[in-house]
Amino acid sequence: MSDLFASHDPEPQHDAAESVGGAPRPLADRLRPRTLAEVVGQDHLLGPEGPIGRMVAAGRLSSMILWGPPGCGKTTIARLLAKGTRLAFHPLSAVFSGVADLRKAFDAAAKLRRAGQGTLLFVDEIHRFNRAQQDGFLPYVEDGTVVLVGATTENPSFELNAALLSRCQVMVLRRLDDAALEHLLARTEEHAQRQLPLTADARAALRAMADGDGRHVLTLAEEILALTPPPANPLDSGALASIVQRRAPVYDKDREGHYNLISALHKSLRGSDPDAALYWACRMLDGGESPAYLLRRLTRFAAEDVGLADPQALQTAIAAWETYDRLGSPEGELAIAMLVIYLGTAPKSNASYTAYNEALRAAKETGSLMPPMHILNAPTRMMKDLGYGKDYAYDHATEDAFSGQNYFPDGMARAQFYRPPERGFERDINKRLAYWQKLREKRAAEGHEP
Repeated sequence: MSDLFASHDPEPQHDAAESVGGAPRPLADRLRPRTLAEVVGQDHLLGPEGPIGRMVAAGRLSSMILWGPPGCGKTTIARLLAKGTRLAFHPLSAVFSGVADLRKAFDAAAKLRRAGQGTLLFVDEIHRFNRAQQDGFLPYVEDGTVVLVGATTENPSFELNAALLSRCQVMVLRRLDDAALEHLLARTEEHAQRQLPLTADARAALRAMADGDGRHVLTLAEEILALTPPPANPLDSGALASIVQRRAPVYDKDREGHYNLISALHKSLRGSDPDAALYWACRMLDGGESPAYLLRRLTRFAAEDVGLADPQALQTAIAAWETYDRLGSPEGELAIAMLVIYLGTAPKSNASYTAYNEALRAAKETGSLMPPMHILNAPTRMMKDLGYGKDYAYDHATEDAFSGQNYFPDGMARAQFYRPPERGFERDINKRLAYWQKLREKRAAEGHEP
């Protein structure tokens, strides 16, 4: 690792060259910010009123831990901090380094200090150092030999020694929001001197795919710009998906009859025709179909197409499966027949299935949005100071045992995924949901909604 300390130049080369010495340079490297003002999405830390911004303006830097998700700018910020405070920049990765590398870093910093030069020691993935290695930083941080800037994607409260944390400020970096990602795309287009060939919807989809990671959005943009030949028309969302992510493999179609019969069974059950469903089930069993496969598909039907309209359906499916496993063939087939008839005559609802798919789509679109602070646990003092758990209302202690607080991420509007029909048991569920919604509206009107 000695080559890491051969230079104290805090600023990497920032030019438009696409390669250095014949090796290609990724777009993310070519567009790396040259000043703190060019870093996007972290104004709460880097702005004039932010804690890091104030340090740089004063020319005095304290040791800190940069805690944030991948691609939010931790390494870049560390480099620019060294430049802004005229400190020698020594990078170190905890993934590839050990005690010997730390000793070399501290010795190099001590020599520079005697020559009147301060050192910023940047440790990437600092949480990967064990407790003893972390303790090794303490005397050098304490006496000012190094200004330590550690970067981590993990919660420092759990991964770093309390003694080290007490000597460092924890700076919480945010995942890049939509506006920040769009800024990076615009910067990409300015650098490439041409527009990304994307429709507005595809451009939004590209930002969603990046999931708050600035490095990843630049990687995706570079892949699109490298298309040969360039697309004649802007890519829509479907075309974009075919380029930047691999298609799922198709099923083997050698046994088409097998899939035709299971489709017929499934749709007969969905159509509440137990006689037709029983016929198709018997056709499959008579043709040599595995009873275990049939039971698996029937159990899926109980969850997907009956759902909470009859909560007993899923339990009945599991009971039929266990019965067949205990009895075997041919007696166990009667349990399959009973299950087919039960599912065929049960009230139907795909509300749970639909709710799951809508919630999954929303989860993918919103990426890694944090839960609201008031519903986060705060097992450490630092987390309490950051606002974890503040103003949480314990529902059991509220009127009607319902606080009406918001449990969706900040920045995401409340959504309704589950819409039960007026059938079977879900009639009662509807009554509860309507009652809670009425209380929620009442709390909001009274100003109790956080």
